[in-house]
Amino acid sequence: MHTWNDATSLWLIEMDHKRTIDHDRRKLEWLKPLLGHKRLADIDRFVIADIGKLKAEQASPATANRYLALIRAIMRRAVFEWEWLAKPPKVRLYKEPSRRVRWLTPDQVRTLLDELLPHQRDACLFALATGLRHSNVTGLRWEQVDFRRKTAWLYADQTKNNEDLHVSLNDTALDVLKRRQGKHAEYVFTYRNRPIKRFTTRAWYKALERAQITNFRWHDLRHTWASWLVQEGVPLYSLQEMGGWKTAIMVRRYAHLSPSVNLENARKIDAVLNKMPDDL
Repeated sequence: MHTWNDATSLWLIEMDHKRTIDHDRRKLEWLKPLLGHKRLADIDRFVIADIGKLKAEQASPATANRYLALIRAIMRRAVFEWEWLAKPPKVRLYKEPSRRVRWLTPDQVRTLLDELLPHQRDACLFALATGLRHSNVTGLRWEQVDFRRKTAWLYADQTKNNEDLHVSLNDTALDVLKRRQGKHAEYVFTYRNRPIKRFTTRAWYKALERAQITNFRWHDLRHTWASWLVQEGVPLYSLQEMGGWKTAIMVRRYAHLSPSVNLENARKIDAVLNKMPDDL
């Protein structure tokens, strides 16, 4: 009979092309002591529910869902691809709250920038200027930057929606890039001549603390970028294209931040009604 270890070994081989395969490996390492040599036939919905409960208590329901989803995917593959099982067990995910939108005011950003180390300040400012995700900032290479056209581009395997993304570089982004020139031959953002793998170090959290900014992640810089653009009247469809979102669902969460634009559009009905006879 096939075991969980058999399934995970084959999963890692077949899914090696996934951008998030390293995330899978880390989750599977955590799951190994719990499932280990269990036969797949013995992994039922009760076993899986207990694992989900444990992870939810250790972290959060949202985190538990990521683990439960991986178990579900592997068990379904054992049924429909490998034909090791007759049917997959039911996996019930936790209900998650709507994704939050946490953003900073310009004054808060100025305070934070004053507290950051120079290399972190440049990266933070670049993220605010472009809306790029953490991995896209850390992985940015000079070959992806075109100063003459004021553009940068991300390859499909670097984006969340697996499509090439064209990034227009405003003056703020260009100023950051010009400051970074000559510091490293290949990567834009480096520290002590080495590419930066993550900006969320102790120095980042200490800077947030000194700036008195709470409940804020690096990814919220992207929320801040999007929120500011919408408040300045940028249409949601333009924001979707600029941010590389594949669907409008994720962009609509910023819609409430543009009341003045909506009011302007709503007033266009006034013009139509004013042309109608007074006795209506």
